[in-house]
Amino acid sequence: MPVTSLWVVSPSLEVSNCSGFLDSFRDGKLFDSSKFIPRCSSSIRAKKDRKRRRRLCSLSTNLKYSCVGHTGLESASNLPLLSNVLANPAGEMAVSSEQKVYEVVLKQASLVKRKLGSVGDLDVKPDIPLPGNLGLLSEAYDRCGEVCAEYAKTFYLGTQLMTPERRRAIWAIYVWCRRTDELVDGPNASHITPTALDRWESRLDDLFQGRPFDMLDAALADTVAKFPVDIQPFKDMIEGMRMDLRKSRYKNFDELYLYCYYVAGTVGLMSVPVMGISPESQATTESVYNAALALGIANQLTNILRDVGEDAKRGRVYLPQDELAQAGLSDDDIFAGKVTDKWRNFMKSQIKRARMFFDEAEKGVTELNEASRWPVWASLLLYRQILDEIEANDYDNFSKRAYVSKAKKLLFLPIAYARSMMPPSSRKLSPSRKT
Repeated sequence: MPVTSLWVVSPSLEVSNCSGFLDSFRDGKLFDSSKFIPRCSSSIRAKKDRKRRRRLCSLSTNLKYSCVGHTGLESASNLPLLSNVLANPAGEMAVSSEQKVYEVVLKQASLVKRKLGSVGDLDVKPDIPLPGNLGLLSEAYDRCGEVCAEYAKTFYLGTQLMTPERRRAIWAIYVWCRRTDELVDGPNASHITPTALDRWESRLDDLFQGRPFDMLDAALADTVAKFPVDIQPFKDMIEGMRMDLRKSRYKNFDELYLYCYYVAGTVGLMSVPVMGISPESQATTESVYNAALALGIANQLTNILRDVGEDAKRGRVYLPQDELAQAGLSDDDIFAGKVTDKWRNFMKSQIKRARMFFDEAEKGVTELNEASRWPVWASLLLYRQILDEIEANDYDNFSKRAYVSKAKKLLFLPIAYARSMMPPSSRKLSPSRKT
């Protein structure tokens, strides 16, 4: 699951008293290394080459389609206009999906405004030195950094430009998302039940109440105590895991969009309160959340298109059933794995949609705090290249896995850095929404 767009918002924020959860470190009981990082430390390397349908933190990481109020496909007669995209017929479901996500976006933006008063740069005070605990907390963040460095090398490199407080907070969020994803996409996924996810959610509640279960939880508990991070996107991500347990087909794009929000768009909402909006930005808080949401959706759609063949081997089809039918295709065609003209035409429309989300995401990246832009730009540009690679493979995502070569990655890093230096737009960026 892509940790799709890790972003933020915030001005001067006071450090909350963290003694509540730090006290839970008493007697070192939480520091049995076998409990810190399930499948992380030694098994990180064993799983390094394991292919995944979802990849966390591709920045990885959101709205009624490209932005709140818009649908998924552009109108054939108005290709340049995002506002003219056409919804797939989904009736009340389309309205409910849009409304559900839009309400979460508004809630997150309101939380930041309420706690911070205005949008500005982040100014988090240093950790309050609590004898016997600060060193353990520092170690917890270091472990999160190790996991991020192992699984998201390019993004991890970009986080080095952030302030120490932002950098560590992003690592903590990334690791929680990866651990959540591993519940249904890891080596023990076959043993995961809805009850296990309920327990994970209960553990999340405890974490937000300052009662972490282990070292990695403690890092996130510290993060949510310092930044105006709301629990809802975290709960929604767990809901996405539940969907994976009970659902392997999506009848239309509206259903698929909601799934993409749960497993990837949520990451953008989690991280917006950490990365910061530039003091020079004229954008509204909601529009920055919308852009983060769009990047998460774009990354997840890209994952889905890249991994069609791998998912098919597991009996899963993460493609809109109604659009497959309109293209003269069915699940049987996907399981057969043959690249036909019908498949190529279908893939062209799916890639076009994903690129529209990337376009929408670009509008908000320059509004971020300058120190936070590079990893987001790097993720956006590199992940977008996967779509080009699918095209270069003649749309064969059955037997070939599209990937960006190391040479191309190195080429795009300075491009991403150059874009991160661009100042925010002088025009006021605000979210549009269908009435």
